[in-house]
Amino acid sequence: MRHFLTSLALLGLFAFPTLAFAQDLALKRVMLSSGGMGYFEYEATVDGDATLKLTVSLPQVDDVLKSLVVYDDKGGVGGLSLPGREPLAQAFKDLPFDQESLGSPSQLLATLKGAQVTVGGSRSVSGRIVSVQEETVALGSDKGTTTRTRVTLFTDRGLQQFILEDAENLQFADAALRDKVGQALIAIQGNRAKDARTIELSTRGAGKRTVRVAYIVEAPVWKASYRLTLGADPTAARSALQGWATIENLSGQDWKDVELTLVSGRPVAFRQALYDAYYVTRPEVPVEVAGRLVPNVDRGGVATSQPKASTMPAMPAPSPYRPQQERTMAPAGAPPPPPPPVAAAADQIEATDAATQVIFKFPRAVSVDNGRTLSIPIIDRQVPALRMALYQADTAARNPLAAIRLTNDGESGLPPGLITIYERDKTGNVSYVGDARLSAFPIGETRLLAYALDEKIIIERDVAQADRLATGTISQGALKLSRIVRQTTTYRVRGPAKEPRQLVVVQRRLAGWTLTKPDAKGIDISEGNYRISFALPGGDQTQTFEVVQEQTQQQELRLVDGSPDQIRVYAQAREFDAKTREALTKVLQLQQAVAEAQRKVTQVDAERQQIVQEQARLRENLARVPANSDLQRRYLATLDKQETQLEVLAGRRSDAEKSVEGARDALRTYVAQIG
Repeated sequence: MRHFLTSLALLGLFAFPTLAFAQDLALKRVMLSSGGMGYFEYEATVDGDATLKLTVSLPQVDDVLKSLVVYDDKGGVGGLSLPGREPLAQAFKDLPFDQESLGSPSQLLATLKGAQVTVGGSRSVSGRIVSVQEETVALGSDKGTTTRTRVTLFTDRGLQQFILEDAENLQFADAALRDKVGQALIAIQGNRAKDARTIELSTRGAGKRTVRVAYIVEAPVWKASYRLTLGADPTAARSALQGWATIENLSGQDWKDVELTLVSGRPVAFRQALYDAYYVTRPEVPVEVAGRLVPNVDRGGVATSQPKASTMPAMPAPSPYRPQQERTMAPAGAPPPPPPPVAAAADQIEATDAATQVIFKFPRAVSVDNGRTLSIPIIDRQVPALRMALYQADTAARNPLAAIRLTNDGESGLPPGLITIYERDKTGNVSYVGDARLSAFPIGETRLLAYALDEKIIIERDVAQADRLATGTISQGALKLSRIVRQTTTYRVRGPAKEPRQLVVVQRRLAGWTLTKPDAKGIDISEGNYRISFALPGGDQTQTFEVVQEQTQQQELRLVDGSPDQIRVYAQAREFDAKTREALTKVLQLQQAVAEAQRKVTQVDAERQQIVQEQARLRENLARVPANSDLQRRYLATLDKQETQLEVLAGRRSDAEKSVEGARDALRTYVAQIG
């Protein structure tokens, strides 16, 4: 049995490469993006046609299949291949046994009943497997029991049995079956790296050359952070800024002397399951028999004209970019800046501004073991930094925030990140004063960095709103007027007791409104807010500032149907010209004429209603009095008189309605002709 197990194990020791993360390719370059992607580039020296092997983790296979690129100036790419997503399941798909059958020799023999085997040892026998049974045998001298496997073979001499554990060797007579067992064992060994796949890449070419292979996969986002050290002089124009990059190597392999580049940007990145197998669902059709045809009759077609291929002139190749190193600058005429408050970066990083991103390339090779974190400086220079107070009512209603106006006058943008702010006193000691957040910082732009509460300044804020008439004109039967709505925000500011301060007030910008005070020239707009600067002299003084925004609102009043009370107000409005006021006064008079005529109609209707009610009372009484009585005759006489009155009222009402319509016609005619 020992020899049998050894022979099975040896089957898995040939034709299978030893797994390594990069077997034939050496990692040379790593580029990490703040968008969460990493570029990994490998190199290998080949001679003629070659097959390169690269092992990547299973979650990375989709990205590798999507992005893998080969650079070979003297050759070409033949293609790549790799095991399927479930290679072990595929390996056993067409075998006469499953993976569990290889758990023990007895399981394999039981699965392969009927197979021809040859058993060697003290008793050689050949035949086909009939059965495999385990039996318990007692050991002598009360040593317990043991389990043995009894195999029954069908031979030329009938059924013969042997004990599997006593056999020195066992061989399958069918060479094809032996090969299948060997292939299965090789597949099991290869599947030990369950979370990795080995990609075989073929290259075609002549001679010795260097081949580069690169791909893009998901990687931890690298982070930028900054340190800004303010000098002892609060009026100093520049301060020392140092930026650091923090990266993690979670790629599964060590980075040994690689060329490291960091990219800050927001690239569009997609993921697609290219490593999954997809099948198209096909409709099922019935089996056709003679005489039944499914396809439709072809009735001919029209030839489609093919458009001519258009050609475009090739774009000229861009000139090579020569990155410039960061340099420290000082204002003209100013003394040289003091020594930097922190140690300068040992190596100068090359910072390059691209169309949509900023690239930081490290001048020396970098080594980072898998699973470790590295933090290295990327920026170290003096930058324009002006101290000020920043008032944001939503953040702190009573006090402004201490802030820095930072300007990027360098040769590249800066990625977003936190800034830790230090301050150096006159004795040279440094203290921590706060943190701030820096957004993406392109060249030439300015950022306000708030880092602490400035309790030396107190602000009271009031908001009031009013509106007034501006203009009014009559056109097409309507009074079209403009109203100016004004919102005034008043700031009462008590400045610091000693030093002066520049105050920047963040005022919400009302959509559709215009800033009328102070002058909008030179005022910044940021994310829907005005940023308005005011100078605060020292000496504990209180000043008042007003920020006024106005909006012109248009209204329209139809004069024919307008309320007399409204028209009376507008007729007296001094904001309107005399002609408009006179026209409105005339409209008001005509409206009064309409109202007077309508009043007469109403008066007639009231009289008629009174008579109708009286008639109803008389008719009710008539039903109760004796016939031909004096009272009955009296009621009938009254009813007759009232009918005569109703006829007179009907005539009066008709005349009154004509008067109303005439007054309205006069109003409409006048309104139509003015303006």
